This record gives sequence, structure tokens and C-alpha cells, in this order.
Amino acid sequence: MIQPAPPAPGATSEVGRLRTVLLHRPGPELRRLTPRNNDQLLFDGVPWVARAQEEHDAFAQALTDRGVEVLHVATLLAEVLALPAARTELIGAAVDDPRLGATLQRDATDHLASLAPDDLASALIAGLAHDELRGHGLAYQLMDRSDFVVPPLPNLLFTRDSSVWIGDEVAVTSLAMPARHRESTITAAIYTHHPRFADAQQLYGAELEHLEGGDVLLLAEGVVAVGVGERTTPGGAERLARRLFARGLAHTVLVVPIAQERATMHLDTIATMVDADAMVMYPAVADSLVAWTVRATHGSPIADDADLAVTGPEPFLQAAAIAMGIDKLRVIDTGLDPVTAEREQWDDGNNTLALAPRLTVAYERNTVTNAALEAAGIEVVRIAGSELGSGRGGPRCMSCPVSRAAL
Repeated sequence: MIQPAPPAPGATSEVGRLRTVLLHRPGPELRRLTPRNNDQLLFDGVPWVARAQEEHDAFAQALTDRGVEVLHVATLLAEVLALPAARTELIGAAVDDPRLGATLQRDATDHLASLAPDDLASALIAGLAHDELRGHGLAYQLMDRSDFVVPPLPNLLFTRDSSVWIGDEVAVTSLAMPARHRESTITAAIYTHHPRFADAQQLYGAELEHLEGGDVLLLAEGVVAVGVGERTTPGGAERLARRLFARGLAHTVLVVPIAQERATMHLDTIATMVDADAMVMYPAVADSLVAWTVRATHGSPIADDADLAVTGPEPFLQAAAIAMGIDKLRVIDTGLDPVTAEREQWDDGNNTLALAPRLTVAYERNTVTNAALEAAGIEVVRIAGSELGSGRGGPRCMSCPVSRAAL
């Protein structure tokens, strides 16, 4: 039986019908978290791994039940690790750490190179602890038994951050926190070497200014909002704008400053799209959020180093509506009192994943926000997230749309 061709990758909005998504099922890397290292690895607690897996499986099933093709990072990674070039590239990135020294780098390289693709994929994600390697030399001898030769990647769960599709190109992002740098290396290898993405053009790269996918919202075709705060720098926003204009993938980029705090680490922690002209937004920022409007000086496409036209700041909702060519960008009125609003924002109540216009996935625990969405005509697919949320991320954070239908 001839299998239908998979949907072509690409996205021009946040709410076009979701056809393919990239997830990462949490695994042994979460078991590496302890009260001693969870802060360094960017988790607010030590999750119950079995329950986190149950919650993630239910999330993936909810997507599948609604016709979404679900791809898994670990599966794609194991498939590319069957290719010599990808193996060499990813092993080299894993041991490129000045803590190790030449001897331990060689030992770790030899160990990783001996592994079959599935086992190597697991080691690159879950890390390699001191006692799992028969190493020698000064650096190995002086390491604590609980130290990692190759650190784990528990934040790989949040696939939105390390890549984002804009039009038919993919931006492999430059993650700001040292604990997450190798995530972009893995994502780039998948998009470079996997046959599924053989024709994909990479719009951005991990070597560039810091830019994270959670800060990038596709408001409409040709209109991209970029949050600037704890994780994405102004330089990253400018670099992305230049590349979007040079490739004709956008005509307007809205640069949106957000508080440089853990609770608002990305733009999508305070606002996400739930319809073509509507978003859910943290009430505390709805009236104060501003945007700088960036356009090419002479239209697009442009040369990559051309001057940009920058205006603003002006209220975000006003700037967005003008750029999108609509009368008003609606904000769902959640009616939350300040305390409840702060609680539900912390629990990712504003971090929703649209499956289609007026159909979105949200954590079940944010009961008041979800009720307000439904009252506004938005169907809410509720998922559990008691353990998944310990890394501060909701359904949108945990998903990288690979293919969305055009609106």
C-alpha cells in the first residue's frame, strides 16, 4: 500500500490547522535532576518522571486523536545517528567542553562512538555520568562521582525553543542558557541530516545572537512578533528580522520588550494566539506591553545588511493590528483577579497550543483561564501538567509545529 506523502513543512501563523508537530517524550534525562542540580538545569523542582511521561503520552495522544502527525526528537535523532557525518558532528559537540581536558575528551569520544544509534541518542539526551565511563587522566580522577562528563538535557522537553518554522524555512535558534546549548546542536543535526527535511533551508543558526523559539509568534502571514527579555536579545531580534526580510518571509517584525524574569522568560509565557485575530494574554501586561515596528526600508526581499526602518514604541495590540491589516487584535478577557492571574500565568495559563482557529490545548489546572476561553468561543483541549510544568513550560513550549495549513 502506497503511503501518502507527509505534509510539507512550514508555517505562516500560530493557528492554521496543525498537521505535523515535533515533541520530545521526557525520559532518563529527567531522572538526572536532583535538589542539588535542578536550578542549574533550569527546573523549579524534581519531577516525578513516570507521571511526567504519562502526562506527555496523553498530550501526544490528544494531538494524534485530532489528526496531528507527531514526530519525536529521540526517534529522529537515532535515525540520523546511523549516518557517519551526523555521529561525528554530535559526538564532537557533546565532548566540546573545557572542563574535560584532552584525555577525558578522548575517552568520552571513544565510548560514545562505540554505541549503537539508539543508545547513542539516549546518551546524548540523558547525558553521561562519571561512573558510567571508564575514564582515566587528571580531569576524570578529580571529578566528583556524581558529576557529568556529558550533562543531560532535561529542557529538550520544550521543543519550541530550539527551532521555529517561519514560512518554508526553519530557524534553528541560539539558546541563551549554557545548560541548553546542545539542544540546538541536536535540532540542527536533525534538520540537516534527516531525509524528512532534505530540502529544508535553515534561516538561523546556533552560532548567532541569542534567539529562542518561545519568543517568536507568527501573528499573521508576513507578520512576526519577537519578545526581547531574559532569553532573546535585541541583536537576535534584529538578525532574525534581517533574514526574514532578505528571504521575503516577512514584511513586518514587532519587537516586544518583556520583563527579564523567570516568570516571563519568553513572550509565549504571557501571550499566545487562539484565533486568527485573538490571543489570550496575562492581564497584568495587556495594557502596558509595547512594540517597536521593524520593516525593510525599501520593501523586501532586501540585502542581508541593508538598513532597517524602526518606529515606536507604541501599544503592542495597536501595532499588531496595523501590521496584520485588521481593525483590532482581540484579547480574551479572562476576568481574573490579580492573585489568580499571577497564579495561572505562573502555571502557563497563557501558554496554549492552537490546533486550529478557536481550538487550543491548555493545562487543565488553569480552570479560570480555560473557562474564559470557552466562554469566548474557544474550544479547549485540557491536558494534565502537574509534573510537566516543573520546567516552566506549557503546551506551546512543549511543541514545535513543523507543518501548519495556511489560513
